[in-house]
Amino acid sequence: MKKTLQKKSITLLGCIFCISRLYAQANSPQAKSVAKDTTTLDSVVIRDSKLKHLPDVEGTYLFAGKKTFSITPATGRANLANSTIRTIFATIPGVNVWEMSGNGFQVNIGTRGTDTHRSNETNVRQNGYNTNSDLFGYPEAHYVPQFNAVSQIRIVRGASALQFGSQFGGMVNYKIKEGDSTKVFGAESEQTAGSNHYFNSFNSVGGRSGKWSYYAYYAQRSGDGWRNNSRFNGQWFYANLKYQFNDNGSIALQFSRVNFFEQDAGGLTDAQFNANNRQSTRTRNYFDPEINIPALLFNYKLGTRTKLEVISHGIIGQRNSVQFLNNPGVADTVNKKLNSYNPRQVDRDYYYGFTTEARLLTQYKLGDLYSTFTSGLRYFTERTMRRQKATGTTGSDYDLTVVKPYGIDLHLSTRNYAAFAENTFQITPEFTITPGARFEIINTSLNGVIDNGLDHVSYGNKRNFPLFGTGLQYQVTHNSQIYGNIAQAYHPFAYANIIPGNDLAVVDPNLKDSRGYSADLGYRGNIGTIFNYDFDLYYVYYGKRIGNLTEVNDAKQTYIYTTNIGNGVAKGAEVFTEVSLWRAFDRSASGDIRLFNSFSYDHARYTSGSITAGATNISLAGNWLEGTPTWIDRAGLSYLDKHITTTVQFSYVGKNFTDANNTIFNPTGLSGIVPAYHVVDLSFNYSFLRKYHIFGNLNNVLNAKYFTRRITILPGPGILPADGIGFNVGFGIKV
Repeated sequence: MKKTLQKKSITLLGCIFCISRLYAQANSPQAKSVAKDTTTLDSVVIRDSKLKHLPDVEGTYLFAGKKTFSITPATGRANLANSTIRTIFATIPGVNVWEMSGNGFQVNIGTRGTDTHRSNETNVRQNGYNTNSDLFGYPEAHYVPQFNAVSQIRIVRGASALQFGSQFGGMVNYKIKEGDSTKVFGAESEQTAGSNHYFNSFNSVGGRSGKWSYYAYYAQRSGDGWRNNSRFNGQWFYANLKYQFNDNGSIALQFSRVNFFEQDAGGLTDAQFNANNRQSTRTRNYFDPEINIPALLFNYKLGTRTKLEVISHGIIGQRNSVQFLNNPGVADTVNKKLNSYNPRQVDRDYYYGFTTEARLLTQYKLGDLYSTFTSGLRYFTERTMRRQKATGTTGSDYDLTVVKPYGIDLHLSTRNYAAFAENTFQITPEFTITPGARFEIINTSLNGVIDNGLDHVSYGNKRNFPLFGTGLQYQVTHNSQIYGNIAQAYHPFAYANIIPGNDLAVVDPNLKDSRGYSADLGYRGNIGTIFNYDFDLYYVYYGKRIGNLTEVNDAKQTYIYTTNIGNGVAKGAEVFTEVSLWRAFDRSASGDIRLFNSFSYDHARYTSGSITAGATNISLAGNWLEGTPTWIDRAGLSYLDKHITTTVQFSYVGKNFTDANNTIFNPTGLSGIVPAYHVVDLSFNYSFLRKYHIFGNLNNVLNAKYFTRRITILPGPGILPADGIGFNVGFGIKV
């Protein structure tokens, strides 16, 4: 702990050392002119350090008074070729990453006490439309774009629920690149190879001709994986065809697809992990999802100060798995009675969703100043066919053949209607107030059989959620502002919560939605192009939080019980700083050395709730919220010049607990402490002859032995080890 604090202190002192230089230069004429500069060098563009948050108004969206972030993914600053999330999201304080595997097919993030599992408590979007498989019934985000194709990642915390819908985890929007408007045809290709037979191929085309513009990419990824029995392969496809019918309006047709296949090595017990964290306990487990997203986007300026946006999109997909599911201590060996392996479990889901969102933004004069009003309507419908717990074959290959019928065979349906309105009142040139409201209606139903096909169930539920909030913002100087907000949010229980995923899990039949609110108070800005900062205090209340308890049944068997655990509070601080070490002393320098630090303190605890142990009730008050480290710190040092970009990054994530009991140890590995860990990563990019670049990434440089999650379901159950040291190198061309 002392070493950790020393490292944090050194990072902080490095930033403070430069601040004395910054103020002397901040108000100089050179500082004001450079603030908007973009330095174009031989074969790479270096954008000067500037604000990392979103503008107050953009398109049909209001961000004034909200906690926001903006990331521009860049080779040499992060490992894009492998989609290493801890490097891509490194500058966002408080992002907890579940490193499910090293293949980079999925983003598993959580913040301020939310679940990291496939980002299921985060409103995930691409170009403004949702990509979660079923936002209300099965909110896991199986779809993730290739980060080489992403021009910007936009993040809204806390108050995002009013404009974007439920989820305590906020909103993440991946903005995909567009074709070069100065060319009829342009192309980009990047080929990457690495350890464990890793290979990634990214290829894109784009351009503009008259009123038509287009952008498309195809990517393919494969490898053997760091652990035994963890091979994978997958493909991405994206196309955007846009027609600008006049200066006021455009219409675009987009299509996105991802499908990937992975072999799952299975979970480990603590003893197995300590003995050999690369070992595999399963050789016959496989996972195979496919997601297709067609979308139609219409934008039109109804006047000089009024904009309309209408987006309709669908989700058509499936997820398939075949697995031998048992505690990791139970070996998957030949059954002597059967003279073969035991049969595996087959699970299949099918998703059919459609959403239309319409947004209208207008600016109007109130007194001598312009205020901004935005509003929107949303319609969402989803049908999910969930077929689980079928008896599969005794083979070892990927085979979805069903030998005995599905134990769970359900037709699930969700309809959602929502309306929202927000208004930014410009009280003075410096001060704004942004109140807002949202009203949600959710109708859910399910029909089918459970309990090995023996029991028929029919269920329907209609819930209404009125949400209110407001934001404040004060422009202290031209380059700094104070912001604050408070907004209600909710997390609807999902189908996965009310249907046990396997025999190791039990679900409370009286499960309720989680409701609560979040609040932020912060100060952000920049000093010229040399220093960026964002200091934020937050408070999040989770009412009737859904979580897991470790319990023991009458047969003395341990199982995981999902229920409304109790009420919880996450409160803490998030701090981002970035300083230009070189330009703090030499503003005429053509290159730069930048130091960033992304730090969070999250005191996330239960304030009420209890479990029953025999005839005794045990209070959960004071226990840690599941999967929530108190400390997360990521720091990076980057060197940039006209040819080279290279970054070394250090990550520290504190310990956390898997369940609300705060179980210290469970011999099955399904629950217990997730210990703190440190990871160092290195990225490098060299650009030359304007069109070409070579790059390399070294993940987990010090070969740290750690894990970020224990799990009760696929791809476990048990401990899922993080990857050890690994590398990739590549070559790219852009014409």
